[in-house]
Amino acid sequence: MTALETVAAYLPDRRVPIEELAGRLDLSPSQVEVLRRIRGLSEVRRQNPGETLLDLLTAAVGELDELRGREHRVRYVLYARGVPVTTPFPINPLHELCRRAGLAHASAFTVTHHACATNLLAVDLAGRLLRTDGDPEALALIVAGETVFTHDAKLPPDSRVFGEGAGACLVSAGGTRDRVLSYACHQRGDLDNWLSADSDHAERFAREYRELLAGVIQAAVRRAGLRLEEIKLILPHNVNVVSWRRVCRLLDFPPERVLLDNVPRVGHTFAADAFINHRSATELGLLSPGDRYLVAAAGYGATFSAMVFEH
Repeated sequence: MTALETVAAYLPDRRVPIEELAGRLDLSPSQVEVLRRIRGLSEVRRQNPGETLLDLLTAAVGELDELRGREHRVRYVLYARGVPVTTPFPINPLHELCRRAGLAHASAFTVTHHACATNLLAVDLAGRLLRTDGDPEALALIVAGETVFTHDAKLPPDSRVFGEGAGACLVSAGGTRDRVLSYACHQRGDLDNWLSADSDHAERFAREYRELLAGVIQAAVRRAGLRLEEIKLILPHNVNVVSWRRVCRLLDFPPERVLLDNVPRVGHTFAADAFINHRSATELGLLSPGDRYLVAAAGYGATFSAMVFEH
């Protein structure tokens, strides 16, 4: 059974209030006020000038103490990425990361197909690869994290507020730490944010977002053979507070059991949210052995995913 052996996260020290992002993101003062007072955003983390994406990913992998001495067991390195392009050609931070971490022997590749929900796709894919590998000792390393590299004018201005952070985890095919109980994914290509400009995809995505996310959460819980009330904690993607409260109302799930602490102080960090929130949950003592918890994410494209674990 696929399991997370260990999870690590890294956040840069530099804190940037959302007001400082307003100019470059074309945010009006009223939009900033909505982001702060209603959506619960306050600041994001950003790297210092001169720091690179490679530095960000290296810092996250450096937090994986359990990797040291086990590098030879890592067969696969998966970079779970929210956007297709993160660095200008021909820079390839993934392969340089592998060289730095002593993992040049591993098969390394990037997964981007589910936008900001690619983190869960990577966990599922890593488990599948390991189960067919034939070596019960083999491991996969997943990394996630991106710098704010490009500016997509097709996104609404208040959807361009991204933070910079990174996560990393080791995955095994038969571990006992954080075992995957189920995975559900629902894709709606007709809601793709990058369809033609004259389509109504953005409006329909906003209208259907909460029901689609709630639906995939319910599907993952059913596939795990559980009831929603048996889920101790939901680890969300950190888009905003208000949308999660509305999803909780649809699910009749207590919002205090959704870890929203990182939304105001970290913001949405592309596909790294799951690992950053997992690290916060364990550091805060929110999970005990045997607890079932759920990780949920949504990405433009449109993909809605949920994965249930047993801690």
